[in-house]
This record gives sequence, structure tokens and C-alpha cells, in this order.
Amino acid sequence: MSVSYTVRNAGDVTVLDLNGRISLVEALVSGSSAVRLQEVVRDLVQKGARKVLLNLRHVTYVDSSGLGELVACMTTVQNHQGELRMSSATPRIVDLLKMTHMHSVLQYHDEEATAVQGFATKAKITAA
Repeated sequence: MSVSYTVRNAGDVTVLDLNGRISLVEALVSGSSAVRLQEVVRDLVQKGARKVLLNLRHVTYVDSSGLGELVACMTTVQNHQGELRMSSATPRIVDLLKMTHMHSVLQYHDEEATAVQGFATKAKITAA
């Protein structure tokens, strides 16, 4: 199984609700026709999304290639003067993010509402 997604908006934040496993290697080995997460994010920013939130509530697994995919997504958004955050991961994925110190690089929040509010707080600080 690979990752699937739905897109919705929370105000001016584009939320990707992810479901499944974030593993680039698994998608390649299985011959899956699944779209890479980075391609989805690239399409969103090309359409104007600048605040992107990855909701990981239903993600069951992330491996090292999946972490690389998340970093690539962050880079894609930042290259378009945007910001990417993540929220709502399972305890196992939170442990992985902390163990690899990616929780600070990828701006992880326990709750989606906190992540969305973080976008607004940053905008206020930038405007001051």
C-alpha cells in the first residue's frame, strides 16, 4: 500500500489528508501507479498554495525514503515562498520524527488546529 490523499482548505491553508504509507521505495518496487507526494505538492504550489499542511493522522508508516519525500515537499513549497507544516501523526511516526530530529525541520504540530494557527501567527510576525 502507498499513500493516498484528499485536498481541502482550512481558511487560506491547503490541507492534504494523507492515508497509508509514505515510502517512495515501496511505491517504486510495487510498480504502483501512485503519484509521488512531492508531485502533488508541486501541483498545489503551482496553482497558488503557499501554506501547505500535511495531516498525517491516517499515515501508518514512514521509512527513510518517505522522510526524504517529506523534506522534498518542504523544499518545493519553500522554493515558491511558501511554508509546509505537518500535524496529527501517530505516536510511532512522532517518535521517528524526533529520533531523526525532523520534527523541528519539518515543523510538526500535534494538532491540526495548532498547525493552522501557526501559519497565522507567522504571518502576523512577518507583517510587524
